[in-house]
Amino acid sequence: MNIITNAFYAVAEKKKTGISGYTPAVTISTKKNGNTVEIKIADNGNGIPESVTDKIFQPFFTTKPTGQGTGLGLSLAYDIVKAHGGEISAGSCGKANSIEGEGTEFIITLNSKA
Repeated sequence: MNIITNAFYAVAEKKKTGISGYTPAVTISTKKNGNTVEIKIADNGNGIPESVTDKIFQPFFTTKPTGQGTGLGLSLAYDIVKAHGGEISAGSCGKANSIEGEGTEFIITLNSKA
């Protein structure tokens, strides 16, 4: 839920900039691949600055203004997924796939139990 809430926040913030023709979008998809389930959460918001992508899963780190976030949402989501034997990533180093100004995609992979 924290990842989805962050996606909604990102598209709402981008909408406030008044970019002509911009339509906020958050998409969620699921796919079963053998013994794994993949959940993709993507948005077309402002993206995460590359300079901080290696910090986004750290406790108390936030890109939101003071009072807008505690910095615990992604950290808790990461810990919960890891505790269930899963991964949050989109490529190397467990980082989100994000392009500043264009959007972000998280991929959660969980192992299903037979």
